[in-house]
Amino acid sequence: MFKRDVKTIGELIMRNLRTQGLETPLLQKRLVEGWPVVAGPQIARFTTDVRIVNQTLYVGLRLPALRADLSMRRQEFVKRLNKYVGNQVIADIRFC
Repeated sequence: MFKRDVKTIGELIMRNLRTQGLETPLLQKRLVEGWPVVAGPQIARFTTDVRIVNQTLYVGLRLPALRADLSMRRQEFVKRLNKYVGNQVIADIRFC
């Protein structure tokens, strides 16, 4: 008998997205949408804009004090956000 190479539908979809060059934009979209989940409702309430440019997440905040506090914890957020999407999507966060 022969051995079949069985793949899950999720693996097949991700492989297809990767070959078409769509995996990274999909992961970036998931990461941006995951910001309120990872940051929590208190921080997300003061967020004005979230976008990714060149592996850097830019987060607009309305409170300067919150901006200073989060800047000190940015590496923690990088790890948590990348873990949330299951891949290395961003390398840094800038709060503006």
